Amino acid sequence: MARAKSVFHSARHAINTLARLAAKNAVKEKLRGDGVRLTLVPPREISEQAQRYLVEHPELYQQALQRARRMGWIERDPRAMEK
Repeated sequence: MARAKSVFHSARHAINTLARLAAKNAVKEKLRGDGVRLTLVPPREISEQAQRYLVEHPELYQQALQRARRMGWIERDPRAMEK
C-alpha cells in the first residue's frame, strides 16, 4: 500500500505546525471562555498570543511529536534526522 505524500517537508515542520495550531486553539478557547467574539479579534493578535502561549507551554512540542507519529506523518525520532 502506497503512503500518501506528506504536506510537510520535514518532521520538524510537522511538529512546529501542530504545536502552533495547539497554542492557537488554546488561545481561542480562552478568549471564547472570556466572552470575546473571535470575529472581533484581529488574527495577528491571536497569533501573537499563541506565540507567547507556546513559549510558556513547551510541552506542546512533545504532544505535537506524539500526534504526528499517530497520524503517520513521521516514523522516527526527528532528532535522528538532523545527523
